[in-house]
Amino acid sequence: MKYRAEIDGLRALAVIPVILFHAGFEVFSGGFVGVDIFFVISGYLITTIILSEKNQGTFSLANFYDRRARRIIPALFLVMFVSFIFAWFWLLPSDMKDFSQSLVAVSFFSSNILFWQETGYWGVDNELKPLLHTWSLAVEEQYYFIFPLFLMLMWRFQKRWILGSFIAVAIISLMMSQWGAYNFPTATFFLLPTRGWELAIGAAIAFYFLYRKQSIQVILSNKFVDEALGLLGLILILFSIFSFDETVPFPSLFALIPTIGAGLIIIFSSPKTIVGRLLGTKILVGIGVVSYSAYLWHQPIFSLARHRSLMEPDQLLFSGLVALTFIFAYFSWKYVERPFRTKKLVSSKSVFIFWLSGSVLFIGIGMAGYLTDGFNSWKFKNNLTQDAIEKKWKVNYGLNETCGKGFQLSADCRTGSDPEILVWGDSFAMHLVQGIMASNPNAKIIQITKSVCGPFFDIAPISKKHPESWGEDCLKFTGEVRKWLRSNNTVKYVVVSSPFSQYLSENSQLLFRDGSIKEANIKTATIEFEKTLKELVSIGVKPVIFSPPPANDTNLGRCLSKAEWMGLNLGKCDFNLAHLSQDRKNAYKLMDNVAKNYDIIRLDDLICDNSLCKTHLNTVWVFRDSGHLSHEGSALLGKQNDFYSLIVGDR
Repeated sequence: MKYRAEIDGLRALAVIPVILFHAGFEVFSGGFVGVDIFFVISGYLITTIILSEKNQGTFSLANFYDRRARRIIPALFLVMFVSFIFAWFWLLPSDMKDFSQSLVAVSFFSSNILFWQETGYWGVDNELKPLLHTWSLAVEEQYYFIFPLFLMLMWRFQKRWILGSFIAVAIISLMMSQWGAYNFPTATFFLLPTRGWELAIGAAIAFYFLYRKQSIQVILSNKFVDEALGLLGLILILFSIFSFDETVPFPSLFALIPTIGAGLIIIFSSPKTIVGRLLGTKILVGIGVVSYSAYLWHQPIFSLARHRSLMEPDQLLFSGLVALTFIFAYFSWKYVERPFRTKKLVSSKSVFIFWLSGSVLFIGIGMAGYLTDGFNSWKFKNNLTQDAIEKKWKVNYGLNETCGKGFQLSADCRTGSDPEILVWGDSFAMHLVQGIMASNPNAKIIQITKSVCGPFFDIAPISKKHPESWGEDCLKFTGEVRKWLRSNNTVKYVVVSSPFSQYLSENSQLLFRDGSIKEANIKTATIEFEKTLKELVSIGVKPVIFSPPPANDTNLGRCLSKAEWMGLNLGKCDFNLAHLSQDRKNAYKLMDNVAKNYDIIRLDDLICDNSLCKTHLNTVWVFRDSGHLSHEGSALLGKQNDFYSLIVGDR
């Protein structure tokens, strides 16, 4: 196969945005499309090799998998081994258990399935998964387990249908991707059936280059067409890198933009075109050559740095980590990748033994880590075990876990038959219950809460994560709350709370009870919140608003656990009010808007003193995560500030 420098340059154009996206550089908000570009490149190159060898009668399945093993395994196993060493010292047991699972899954090239089951790609916790990025390797290897067998079968019986089958598979896969992006976004992101069309694009291009040379030459003989379409491909890729973000349903028809862009560059770019010469520059080709190693190293380096730091590392540190990624990439390419790809240096038998022994090793370590709950028998400093951490991290559902699942009036969600106080809202209402009960154990409370569904009668938030059907369910829930309140004659006070971010974020929309949809913003949220509060008053109850606690875009519960584990002062997790997250700033603007007419208990006033927000009270953690109060923190905060009197008293 003739070497094409512009393909290596295209690899660089794929890997750089991926790395900078995961490093948190916001300008590269669509950098994740680099993976889609890799899929197209891979589909093109592998299919070209297979079909060329089939034409020459030299194709061997054993040789094919030998080449794949030489290409993929050595650098991958090196990164896994180094990651394990640092994970052993830096990861908490719960994280080590998750990491151990991923060692097993990567060894079986099924990590995409594992990460699909665990969480969505956009979750903050995913930034802490050292091997998250291996999902794309799993997709490729699953594809290349099936693809050669399919080609061999088609070659023998229906050779003329090969291209048609590529196109048919691509269309079906793309249709599944479009539907799945809106209905099952996590599965759609991670799994082969909804990613296969991207590899098929590359495969179809390879077929045309090999078997439709005359048709291709007619197009490629026109220099203007070559220049224009090559440039269009580059523009499409750059557009997706800088304009896409996590709100874009992906992969879906939107993914056609970067993948078609990559396809246009592969077809129309050459050393004779501007784009071909640009991608063929030494620096881009050099980055492209080490792109596989760079891709392998970047996520473990970033993830482990996040584990090592109490707070999110700043952009200066990430800039250094990006540079470190490429340094590691160069050395692993030179001393691992390149030697293993040379048969004279490493025999096929040695490659097989290396793969088998490495797989057994990582599967053994992974199983041991999983079965021992992340090697939990090892004690932490100050005897902080994982059981103690899990207790502090325990989700704060309020009176009972079932009370956060929607409208219900069961005995588990009340403290008496004639409730005086209704706690209504989402998880930020749930976490107040321990505080109220700690301030008055005899308080008569009923909890009616639903996760993410805030205290608004006539609007619900919808987004990529919470589609319109979820919003309709939320409106049904708040409608039931309204109906129940109108029929109840014992409740005197309604405690409402929420982070309100889902009603204020630019990434959300608001679904109204009449079926209309509007963009989320502070003005609309203020109007609707005041309408809800006014209606509560008209029903004959007094609304009492608890603001969300202060937050700074950091998982404060994790920070506290790491500080206590390392024997550090918990005060290192405290933060300044000046560093409030934008979501909290927006929520506090909403609080200010309604403060003139309604009672508001500002948790930031109770938690922060002289602009310093405390994440702990003596040895008690106030927070369990990035914003929710812990069980102990809520109880102590409520007792110290007498939440019950703040609710029922005249202030």
